[in-house]
Amino acid sequence: MYMFTALCALGAEKILGNELKLLGYKLQGNAPGRVRFVGDELALYRTNYCLRTADRVFLCLAHYKAENFDDLFDICFDIPWNLYLKKDSRVVVDKVRIYKSKLNSEHSIQKIIQKSIYKKLGEVWNMSVFPESGETANIRIYIEENVVSVLLDTSGDPLHKRGYRKDGGEAPLRETLAAVLLQEFMWRRKTPLHDPFCGSGTIPIEATLYAYNVAPGLGRHFAYENLAIYDSQKAQQVQLEEAEKIRTDVQCKITGSDINPATVDLARLNAEHACVTAGRALHLIGSDVHLERPDFIVSDYTELRAPYPEGLLLCNPPYGERLGDVSEAENLYRKMASLFADFEGWNMGFITSREQFESCIGKKADVSKKLKAGNFDTTLYMYRANVQNNSKGNL
Repeated sequence: MYMFTALCALGAEKILGNELKLLGYKLQGNAPGRVRFVGDELALYRTNYCLRTADRVFLCLAHYKAENFDDLFDICFDIPWNLYLKKDSRVVVDKVRIYKSKLNSEHSIQKIIQKSIYKKLGEVWNMSVFPESGETANIRIYIEENVVSVLLDTSGDPLHKRGYRKDGGEAPLRETLAAVLLQEFMWRRKTPLHDPFCGSGTIPIEATLYAYNVAPGLGRHFAYENLAIYDSQKAQQVQLEEAEKIRTDVQCKITGSDINPATVDLARLNAEHACVTAGRALHLIGSDVHLERPDFIVSDYTELRAPYPEGLLLCNPPYGERLGDVSEAENLYRKMASLFADFEGWNMGFITSREQFESCIGKKADVSKKLKAGNFDTTLYMYRANVQNNSKGNL
């Protein structure tokens, strides 16, 4: 069994923990933006393929107390690095995070860790010079209240980079955060979903992948492929198992709209790439089923009317920082109050960094949740549905 650490947006730790438990892994506690868990050797592949709300997955190679540099060196030296790294690996200690610890010099910690790793490898492999001509192996160090965690990156590019997005457009919502929003609402595939500010299509596309149970990482590569522990047959085994789990027998009502025609074209292109990737996975198991794409249209939000009595309206409206005009964003929020009448009977969710959102839209949220969205401190405002049903409209 292996110890892992998965990173996520601040505020999404519980949702990520639930994802891990559904995959069958035992949790070992969490910290802000991180969840530790235990998994077998297949967890290396399955978590990277399947986790929707995680930003990265690390192997936790050590988790011990260290109050001085000698202890730090010894802890790192005891790790069997030759089992994880190749002889041409380029080792980089890319980040050090320190909290209430005696060791508090990031630069010194980086130097000690790197020195310890190369000394250990040199003794095991009888090498004094390392070529460093291969792929980079990134090491991350957390020291919290004198407890050191030595983490080896298995993901490479952040997991929000699913591989289907060709162009994010202006200030796109991260795919992992879109998945968090869907889980906050406990959205289910039978519930109609619409994003009236769809941008490059992130929320509808993530909803589609979730609805059809498509593992979001099936279309990309990972850092573990460059590690000594990588087993291509086991990775392929997991890939086939996840392809078998894709639901092809469900019908969904997932839509998005935007006022910009070029943006809508981009959303359609990204959705096509995402569904084509899922189709390639299905081909691996001999299936040629065509997954239904989310439907995108060009429309201003004021022209929309709910096409079904109930559903979820979920969006990432302009923050003001993104447009460089706070007053413009706040004026937009005031006008967005019309959505409560136009989508009566629907649950609604809005994520924004503007603290004035509730006062602008004129309605206090039933639930609000703080989430870190990239460099933005954001809040998800959640509104429960008005129980009165409305007549059908058009999207």
